[in-house]
Amino acid sequence: MPTHLRRQTFMAKKGDVDRNWQIVDATDVSLGRLASDIAVVLMGKHRPEYTPHVDTGDFVVVVNAGKVGLTGRKAEQKLKMKYTGHPGGLKAKTYGHVREHKPEVLIEDAVRRMLPKNRLGRVMLKKLKVYPGSEHPHASQQPTPLGS
Repeated sequence: MPTHLRRQTFMAKKGDVDRNWQIVDATDVSLGRLASDIAVVLMGKHRPEYTPHVDTGDFVVVVNAGKVGLTGRKAEQKLKMKYTGHPGGLKAKTYGHVREHKPEVLIEDAVRRMLPKNRLGRVMLKKLKVYPGSEHPHASQQPTPLGS
């Protein structure tokens, strides 16, 4: 085969990635659909230069996390479990209760479960910034709306 026709697969390097900031309004958006869209952006799968072993994703800012939608009766029936490490230390709270008191935990937890379960996944999760209200301190990064 002639050498001028050979193609090589592009593999991104750690320093080659330029990260953008994206913002998402979680008002009345289903939790699972929101989390899957965020996970794709954090991993970098929305870019043509996606490389599995390099973090090619963008930063994501989520506002209005307290208004995230839960379909059906999940707010009353679905439970967020936590184990303290002591005997009999299993604590359970409904998703509705968690959404009222610590809504950022719901979104971070849903996104974390959709990312790779390794070192790279933990690095990707650090690029997620979740805020319960509409105010966020990342205006100087000029985030663009997700999907644009």
